Amino acid sequence: MSKMNNKKMAMTVVAALSIIVPALVAVLIYSPYKISADYDWLRSIPAFNATINSMTAILLIAGAVMVKKGNIQGHKIAMSSALGLGVCFLLAYVLYHATVESVIFGDVNMDGVLDDQEALSVGTMRSVYLTILLSHILLSAAVVPFVLLAFYFAIAQEFDRHKKIVKFTWPIWLYVSVTGVIVYLLASPYYSV
Repeated sequence: MSKMNNKKMAMTVVAALSIIVPALVAVLIYSPYKISADYDWLRSIPAFNATINSMTAILLIAGAVMVKKGNIQGHKIAMSSALGLGVCFLLAYVLYHATVESVIFGDVNMDGVLDDQEALSVGTMRSVYLTILLSHILLSAAVVPFVLLAFYFAIAQEFDRHKKIVKFTWPIWLYVSVTGVIVYLLASPYYSV
């Protein structure tokens, strides 16, 4: 296959995944239908995904440090590992949202009742939570094609294009990873309610 055909196929795959992945996630989150699977371990997936997001953030930072120090092999390993964790995250996320109802931040406290002070505090925190969550969701969908393109450009040894795209892709990917952990930490008290 010619280099041009390889590039065309790669761009088609990037475009398809950039549409399919966010669409699948949206369908699973907003679908009223869930797959019947009553396994306790499914409820631990949000904590697992927060761990994956933490590890991804660490790998992204390590990858950036390595490339700045000229350690290209270390950079490749860190960034490939981050991408691998992203795939693991996505699979676990899809499994969770296909089987478990989404948690709603701040509906009740542990005893099921909110007094006026708690309601005000929860309302304020809900606004903070929703702001972070919305930015996290929008940017996580938007960054998919750019991450895939960055990897394609690196594999294709188009390093000038790789460098250009990672200037804005890397900070967005890092933001998505960090805010994923923050979203989990803010919502975690409501997982057991």
